[in-house]
Amino acid sequence: MDDRIRVSDADRDRVTARLREHFAEGRLSSEELDERITTTLSAKTFGDLKTVLADLPEPGTVTQQPWQAPPPRVSRAAYPYRHRPRLLPLLLVALLFAVVLPGAGLALFTVFKLLLLVWLAFCLVGILGAAFAAARFRRHVRRYWRSGYGGQLHHYQWRNW
Repeated sequence: MDDRIRVSDADRDRVTARLREHFAEGRLSSEELDERITTTLSAKTFGDLKTVLADLPEPGTVTQQPWQAPPPRVSRAAYPYRHRPRLLPLLLVALLFAVVLPGAGLALFTVFKLLLLVWLAFCLVGILGAAFAAARFRRHVRRYWRSGYGGQLHHYQWRNW
């Protein structure tokens, strides 16, 4: 159709109905709807109406996606699970042997003492390492504090300490 042909009131009503449909579908905000309806009602030619609908799709071109159910949730039971021996029953069995068998209590106590000594050694190494790192950091900060940086260390200084 020629853009210079004048429009009728029925043409304007048809375009405003389409604008309201686009507003209901969420393509237009309420301010845009008011603005476009005002432009539509003051339109004189089909060219004016085309500019109002230029960035909106035609009624038959937009297809709705059919509703799809979300994928089913997979329970943990569907995956193979490797059962490991539980720690508490093993400890109860070891305690039972320590009480019932002669000399087993002494062996269990010795193993327990060894585990405690290993744990204590790891703790001491961790404490000494932390103390060494703290002393080195303190020495580094004091050196740069005295050199006039005023405590503001730059990134390359932190990297090289």
